Amino acid sequence: MSKTPLQIGIVAGEASGDLLGSLLMQALQSRCAEIDFFGIAGPKMQALGARSLFPMEALSVRGYVEALGSLSKILAIRRALKKNLLAAKPDLFIGVDAPDFNLSLERKLKKAGIATAHFVSPSVWAWRPKRIDKVRRAVSHALLIFPFEEEIYRTAGIPATYVGHPLAHALPDPNKKAARERLGLKAESEYVVLMPGSRPGELKALARLFIDAAKKLAAARPHARFLIPLVNRETRQAFEQHLYEADALDLPIRILYGHAHDALQAADAALIASGTATLEALLLECPHVITYKVPWLTWQIMRRQALQPWIGLPNILAGKDIVPEIIQNRATADALAQALEHLLTDHEARDHQIEAFRHQRARLKRNTPALIAQALHPFLHACT
Repeated sequence: MSKTPLQIGIVAGEASGDLLGSLLMQALQSRCAEIDFFGIAGPKMQALGARSLFPMEALSVRGYVEALGSLSKILAIRRALKKNLLAAKPDLFIGVDAPDFNLSLERKLKKAGIATAHFVSPSVWAWRPKRIDKVRRAVSHALLIFPFEEEIYRTAGIPATYVGHPLAHALPDPNKKAARERLGLKAESEYVVLMPGSRPGELKALARLFIDAAKKLAAARPHARFLIPLVNRETRQAFEQHLYEADALDLPIRILYGHAHDALQAADAALIASGTATLEALLLECPHVITYKVPWLTWQIMRRQALQPWIGLPNILAGKDIVPEIIQNRATADALAQALEHLLTDHEARDHQIEAFRHQRARLKRNTPALIAQALHPFLHACT
């Protein structure tokens, strides 16, 4: 097979990585039209031409304990992908987040003489700080999305560039009226977004909790309406099964295929599983409550390695409590419904969140595509 002018191996492990990977691909394609991206990609990356050699969903595993059941399959995929990459010898390999999968792969590729970049630093500032040593061995260059990460990488002696957060660059200024029109929602109604996570494991663990919280809130506020953006047919079917089992088929809820950003703009409040979606809510100025639950053993491991008192990105970025975090044993349907009702009724609390969100968005917004292309240009020898 003849080699294209530029070959880039790339791996994204879940829906948030697929979104970030698609933004990175667009940045590079704006500088070099002929690029063959191949590796593991989701639908957004594939729509831009990436060839996915393995299904991205195979890597979308939640938590330490849960990963054990899928470990042999994931390791087999990584071995096969490594063999493919070593044979193809791409001009560059880019790991998009998914550090437990990507860093080991990057280290082996770098040792074989293939340049490696990692997009989105592991959260060494939140937990497992010794991973920075693994990053040093694995990457030729790191692309950082949070401003406070620069000093960490400089101190560790790792070449890195702060490129701003791609979502802060890509997302439009929030417009509730326009978003409601796009979704066909009533201008005067009250809407709450439910985002229990994009991974199958997250949906399995959290969907019932989110549904029960919505039922409690609906009982207190009969006029409230609910939106849930899901990524594909499988997650929709799984969520509908949870609705049936919870005897909640009459809940005033609208299931959306995608449209998460429109839903967040249109909503008055949201209940969100900790992860990238909390940052999307920040950037789109949607007041929200953060929750999460993992098995007891997973939580004990995470709690002992944590460096931050928060799990939500809005609070970590601000360095203080701006969004309620109701997690683990405290995450009951009653507690979540009460926290959402408080946001819906207390305008001062809503305004406080939105003001903090605007401040953090200003810190994260840069010309990210230009900075990505500039940082990676030295590795793109075949691109003129």
